Amino acid sequence: MLKKAWTFVNTPAALAKAEKSIRSAPVIALDTEYDSFRYFRDKLCLLQVQTEKRTWLIDPLAEKLDLSFLGDVLIDPDVLKIFHAGDNDIRILKRDYDFAFRNIFDTHRAAALLGFRQLALSTLLENILGVILEKKMQRSRWDIRPLSEEQLDYAALDTAHLPELCRKLDMELREKGLEKEAKHHFAGLTAVVWRPRALDRLGHRKLPGYAQLTSGQKERLRLLYRWRFEKAKEINRACFMLLPDSQLVALARLEAVSLRTMAGPGLLSAEVSHRFGPELLEILQQN
Repeated sequence: MLKKAWTFVNTPAALAKAEKSIRSAPVIALDTEYDSFRYFRDKLCLLQVQTEKRTWLIDPLAEKLDLSFLGDVLIDPDVLKIFHAGDNDIRILKRDYDFAFRNIFDTHRAAALLGFRQLALSTLLENILGVILEKKMQRSRWDIRPLSEEQLDYAALDTAHLPELCRKLDMELREKGLEKEAKHHFAGLTAVVWRPRALDRLGHRKLPGYAQLTSGQKERLRLLYRWRFEKAKEINRACFMLLPDSQLVALARLEAVSLRTMAGPGLLSAEVSHRFGPELLEILQQN
């Protein structure tokens, strides 16, 4: 793909150009960048929409962008929507925008049906199209602005070759008489829905060191584990970033409980102690 064959969309004016191009396209390819590592609730950070000649990199974190027009395109049975392993992309777009989907083609599902064993997009592109992608930015901070040009180049490549990959796979499905089965798989993919993360009520028992705790300490750990889940959900932060497992166990073991002892070595950070120390103290003083 030629450098800068994409447009970053973070203003209403840029979105108007993107909408005109996307609405007129009979085929589009889609992908998303989201952060499921640092946040309790996966955070959508970028939406890539590929038309025939351009990739539109739409910023869902920008203010005053109305993406509702995409709902018309995604539900239109006359527009083919191409994904690669689109399950979670579809779930997140349904969750955040209440979009519905019809007429999709998933290159990951198609390749699996055809018997390919290595289903990563980079592998399929190399084996089928001879295109080599350098995947160096999968842990990139997509939630921080501004995004670098290197990040945007990387994001655009995720959809740039999907239309051609789709054509190759679709041809092979038809040659092998698998197009009806593939359509059944794709239709099932449109029905996936977002499921909120649920508390594992026995999860505290799986933490390292649990077996060595006293019965009272185990009960403390259960309460702390539940508190961490609910608080992480409330502030939308990954559980381990709020309080690592090792700190939960160390707090459960504390004998002399106070705000001072909870801030001891290997325990609460200054931020967590300041924000949540009193809540944690109340839990620990129950036992």
